[in-house]
Amino acid sequence: MITTDPIRVLIADDNDLTRSGLGVFLEAFDDLKLVGQAANGLEAFQLCERVHPDVVLMDLVMPEMDGITATRAIRQSYPNIQVVVLTGFGGQGLAPGALRAGAAAFLLKNASIDELANAIRAARVTARLDRSPTEQ
Repeated sequence: MITTDPIRVLIADDNDLTRSGLGVFLEAFDDLKLVGQAANGLEAFQLCERVHPDVVLMDLVMPEMDGITATRAIRQSYPNIQVVVLTGFGGQGLAPGALRAGAAAFLLKNASIDELANAIRAARVTARLDRSPTEQ
């Protein structure tokens, strides 16, 4: 039997309730592990150095540093960390900018837990494909 390490996930959202809910969601899956939570993009960027997530779930509209700026900074400084953007309906128009900034996927916050889990898993696969053989 082949075992793999769980996918390490960092949540970045300025809404406490959303962060809590996403944390509970992650606990429902054996292959996903919450490694940190950030209340804004700057905090998410700084946490990447300490907790080394595989994937960041990133809100777009946040104080201090918005999700697009944080996504760009994370992808430039930590190219093996993938970002999955989550936003409410009001943030839909920001999707192209988030993808240009390096996000691996863009989902609305009303996505099902299976859609979200699959986006996280797909982002991790993308991260592994991006690495050179010596990095893996």
